[in-house]
Amino acid sequence: MALYNFKKITVVPSVKDFIDLTLSKTQRKTPTVIHKNYQISRIRHFYMRKIKFTQQNYHDRLSLILTDFPKLDDIHPFYADLMNVLYDKDHYKLALGQINIAKNLIDNVAKDYVRLMKYGDSLYRCKQLKRAALGRMCTILKRQKQSLEYLEQVRQHLSRLPSIDPNTRTLLLCGYPNVGKSSFINKITRADVEVQPYAFTTKSLFVGHMDYRYLRWQVVDTPGILDHPLEERNTIEMQAITALAHLRAAVLYVMDVSEQCGHTVEEQLELFKNIQPLFANKPLIIVANKSDVKKIDELTEEQKKIFADLMAEGITVTETSTLTEEGIIKVKTEACDRLLAHRVDSKMKGKKVNDLLNRLHLAVPSKRDEKERLPWIPEGASKRRKMEVDAPKRKTERDLELELGDDYVLNLQKHWDLMNESEKQDLIPEIWEGHNIADYIDPEIMQKLEQLEKEEELKQMAGEYDSDSESEDEEMKDIRKLAIQIREKKKMQILMSREKQTKKGPKMPRTAKKMLKKVKKMMKNSQQDMNRMGKKGEADRHVFDLKPKHLFAGKRKMGRTDRR
Repeated sequence: MALYNFKKITVVPSVKDFIDLTLSKTQRKTPTVIHKNYQISRIRHFYMRKIKFTQQNYHDRLSLILTDFPKLDDIHPFYADLMNVLYDKDHYKLALGQINIAKNLIDNVAKDYVRLMKYGDSLYRCKQLKRAALGRMCTILKRQKQSLEYLEQVRQHLSRLPSIDPNTRTLLLCGYPNVGKSSFINKITRADVEVQPYAFTTKSLFVGHMDYRYLRWQVVDTPGILDHPLEERNTIEMQAITALAHLRAAVLYVMDVSEQCGHTVEEQLELFKNIQPLFANKPLIIVANKSDVKKIDELTEEQKKIFADLMAEGITVTETSTLTEEGIIKVKTEACDRLLAHRVDSKMKGKKVNDLLNRLHLAVPSKRDEKERLPWIPEGASKRRKMEVDAPKRKTERDLELELGDDYVLNLQKHWDLMNESEKQDLIPEIWEGHNIADYIDPEIMQKLEQLEKEEELKQMAGEYDSDSESEDEEMKDIRKLAIQIREKKKMQILMSREKQTKKGPKMPRTAKKMLKKVKKMMKNSQQDMNRMGKKGEADRHVFDLKPKHLFAGKRKMGRTDRR
């Protein structure tokens, strides 16, 4: 069976847009110039080409609509029934049939007028035949206005439908309105279905996805169902019935034990019995929701008996609360496990399994004698196993963290395997340029420093560092004065050179200076035209027509001006 991607259906244009698009494309893609003095065969071919091109354009667009829309006989029965519920199967088929008839009529009109075009003996007659052909094609399409509008509405609605895979692992939620189905799907999946404290908040099917046992599961939230005959059910309820009838899923029938939904437990059980034929050959779990308000134990004896009878029939009843999340995971795991087991059983009963089992062969060795042969385990392995069993359980870092709380500090050095146990808590050496810094640190350096400082103090007190100016001779004094003068002169020269070099603007590299000259020159050239026009006012503008058409063109012949 074909599975359609409804989101990729092309847009169905309105009749006016359809005709405008086709005729404008014909005008753009075909030749537009023809003269009466051409050979009649050329004139006929010119107009034949226009008719054929328009017909092909209509044919392609209408064929695309027919192929894109799903055929109800080809798709899965779930989608076929859902489309019947939402759009009315007869109306849908009638609209597509009308489009198909219109396509065939347009093809026939084009064929007839191409045949008639062979008898056109002048440009005027050929043109009138072309006009008649295009006009009839457009008239045929105008009659399909309602069908095209209906199909566009169907396309828009189809694109908004959730993509439900009818063959994958599915959990299906059903029950009365306002019992907590949407809250349940929001808890176990990544869906975000609207939840409100009134009935029929969910008006269509919603899908959420989750992972369980490394498999992707889809959870379908159906609109609420009321307890009345099938003929009286509306479109919203029929969507839920369609899903229950066609999807191979584990069914979760959600009940409101607290009766806050506005329906008693007895009414909910009556609905369950009414739709129970739809649960045939499907795993079924009854979810007693809103246990945070009222549990099954707090119900009356009659209501307790209802749930006891259901459990006696082999139906699983689980208490949950979407508010406190009590029992949610339990229901999810149980439903998934039961559906997996059910799918395996159904596959084992099928015909395909026999073909696979015929290819498999399980070899089981037969006993050669009655002698018992025990497994042999080496002594080392048995001792190690005994030591592992007898040894006390080592505390993990997580256990220590929980035990100590805020006082816990992660210390990975205690697990290091070193020859000397006392070295475990040593600081890690700091390496600089391949050398260990600790190797170059003298442990007695502080004592030596104190000794040096004491020696320095004694030398200062003895006056060893006091300079004796009288000891210098005259020659040394002259050298010092000369050195001071040289330094001052150097400083002055540096200041003078700096004053010469300083400019108002920032310093620029040579390449930038060249570029600056070029830019200034370009700016000057671009201003020339504006400067030239600067004397004129706004009203003095004049566009010169250097070669006026009426002076240089030849004499015109008789006939009207038709630019097309």
